[in-house]
Amino acid sequence: MSKNRTSRFMPVIVAVSIVAGILIGTFYANHFSGNKLGIINTSSNKLNALLRIIDDQYVDTVNMGELVEDAMPQILGELDPHSSYIPAKDLEAVNSDLKGSFSGIGIQFTIQQDTIHVNSVIQGGPSEKVGLMAGDRIIEVDDSAFVGKIVTNYESMKRLKGPKGSEVKLGVFRPGEKETLHFTIVRGDIPVKSVDAAYMLNDKFGYIKVNKFGETTYPELLISLAKLNQANCEGVVIDLRGNTGGYMGAAIQMVNEFLPKNRLIVYTQGRKSPRENYTSNGTGSSQKMPIVVLMDEGSASASEIFAGAIQDNDRGTIIGRRSFGKGLVQQPIDFSDGSAIRLTIARYYTPSGRCIQKPYVKGNDANYEMDILTRYEHGEFFSQDSIKQDQSQIFETSLGRPVYGGGGIMPDIFVPQDTTGVTSYYRMSVNRGLTIQFAFQYTDNHRAEMQKYETEESLLQYLKHQNILEQFARFAESKGLKRRNILMYKSQKLFETNLYGNIIYNMLGMEAYIEYLNKSDKTVLKALEVLDKGESFPKAPEQPIEPKVSDEGTKKTTAQADSARKTPSRHHRINDKVRCFA
Repeated sequence: MSKNRTSRFMPVIVAVSIVAGILIGTFYANHFSGNKLGIINTSSNKLNALLRIIDDQYVDTVNMGELVEDAMPQILGELDPHSSYIPAKDLEAVNSDLKGSFSGIGIQFTIQQDTIHVNSVIQGGPSEKVGLMAGDRIIEVDDSAFVGKIVTNYESMKRLKGPKGSEVKLGVFRPGEKETLHFTIVRGDIPVKSVDAAYMLNDKFGYIKVNKFGETTYPELLISLAKLNQANCEGVVIDLRGNTGGYMGAAIQMVNEFLPKNRLIVYTQGRKSPRENYTSNGTGSSQKMPIVVLMDEGSASASEIFAGAIQDNDRGTIIGRRSFGKGLVQQPIDFSDGSAIRLTIARYYTPSGRCIQKPYVKGNDANYEMDILTRYEHGEFFSQDSIKQDQSQIFETSLGRPVYGGGGIMPDIFVPQDTTGVTSYYRMSVNRGLTIQFAFQYTDNHRAEMQKYETEESLLQYLKHQNILEQFARFAESKGLKRRNILMYKSQKLFETNLYGNIIYNMLGMEAYIEYLNKSDKTVLKALEVLDKGESFPKAPEQPIEPKVSDEGTKKTTAQADSARKTPSRHHRINDKVRCFA
């Protein structure tokens, strides 16, 4: 009898226990989380409810997957200019640029007249192995014609890239051959270089051009430094112009090569990210080598970490124009469907304590997007006096030199953009892409003849005797650009530099192209002057600036004063993997 009574009351007992558990859990959750969890759940439930309502009741059929895909970047765009959403279809392409390789056939191409033209074949790559050559036209892909309006960069990359080990069949038109040539190419790993050039500018000083900070950038730098040291290099120019950044860890490893032990390189800090210091470990191979760093408005993020560490530690001289001003750190977060976000989790600070992030307004800030154009219109590219520094954000290097936060890295030596010889005729020629088109066509028509010139200097001597400018003028006129002899000859030096440079690039590659351009590059020439005079190491100002006092009554710190003794922080060794983007 008692057993039956117990069985009858068991459901009641279980129900009471569940209710009591819920009430107790809710009490403690509210007590210890300050209702934050409830707020988050309410907001997310609101979003989920909205999606359900649209799916159930909207007047037309809605592709809910597409709606979510469209909403993701809008939500992240409300946070800051650099938090972003990457759809699954784009993630591989986005990551491959920084990974140092991708899977493909190993060619560099341009699209001319709705056809893929092979500019160059990567040495040792899959295409070279089967006999594909520079100058070939790809007209078939996997037994289907591939010419006409369908031929775009996106569609070409989609068809030519693919998983390592997979095959692609190409039909190729080769000038001089009557029949279409057919090749079956097995895709393989194609290296993506971070260092575009590493060579000696003269008998004493070397030059390294870095285009991004990826997984292979640090080892590429080591190889480049070793190459220069073998040529008895006494000082180096690191060119970061146009380098938009990449992995923060790569920048930290690279600048470590030039700093003595226990120098602060950078630190990061965010609402949920405690301060983390990154300091040099004293193992760098070039700790005493004179160094000059080149920057411009296209230098951003990891480039600014590198330059900021050099500048704030008074290790070298920064030359060029004010950098972009990106001081935010993004953490990559992957989703199960193959998409990902890059979420800003912290700000980074140079050794002097400055954050060089330029101002922005949350949401769609048109002024932020147009900042570079605004700088140009205000004359900042041409005059240092046009640059307005935020006087409330003045900091000091280790020697007491003033530096500023809140708007990029200001160079120690300003070099304006050179506009000598620029005319409307030249500007229209470049903007319409006519100089590049002509250079490609000229290369294509004279490839066999020019192949015997193996150096930039020998090829240049050949080009100087070919009346290239006159040939270009006729080409441009055939494309609808009216000939203007006075303007053309006023811009003669610019035209020749542009045309010769592009032909050299087509025939000999990026390093030869950069080597040619650097001979007349005023920023590079200024760097050489500084190195030659032995002035790359900054000097302390004659009258040290009196440190400003903040509202809390504490003095602004110098570069080496930011240490764990002052602020609780975490320290990282140089060989730690830092996968954040900067």
